Amino acid sequence: MDRCDECGFIYDLGTAESAGAAIVDGAGELATVLRDPPANLRSRPEPQTWSPLEYGCHVRDVMLVQRERVLAARRMHRPTFQPMGRDERVDHDGYAEQDPGDVARQLTDAAQLFANVLARLGPTDWERTVMYNYPEPFERSLRWVAVHTAHEVRHHLLDVRRQLPPG
Repeated sequence: MDRCDECGFIYDLGTAESAGAAIVDGAGELATVLRDPPANLRSRPEPQTWSPLEYGCHVRDVMLVQRERVLAARRMHRPTFQPMGRDERVDHDGYAEQDPGDVARQLTDAAQLFANVLARLGPTDWERTVMYNYPEPFERSLRWVAVHTAHEVRHHLLDVRRQLPPG
């Protein structure tokens, strides 16, 4: 994956070292929506499309999972990551029933935690590889993991904004 046609995100691995700041900024924007909602955060526009609150929970969990993956890559040679169960988590963790204010706080905390781990990577750490299973099994560098996570935040912020009233 080099580019996301839907949101226009470019997978530029040269930006990996600034991904932490982009992730913190994007998570902050999403947290603002959850703290001061202009719309019902729990309603899905269509049954197969998550609500803004569900997207917020998903982004929070992505950052927590990705943080653990980066930490594992520093401890182990080329670890393999199982899928996070993104769709199952919506129901299993009760995303739609969570308090938006709590999710906003957790989201900003998760972004800071992940950015901290990225900031601690040295030049050789960025080149460490992992077996990543999305969108298909493929060997990826930690640069790619950081950039992919920045894409997740940006893309899902767009998903949420599409559901908000104009203004």
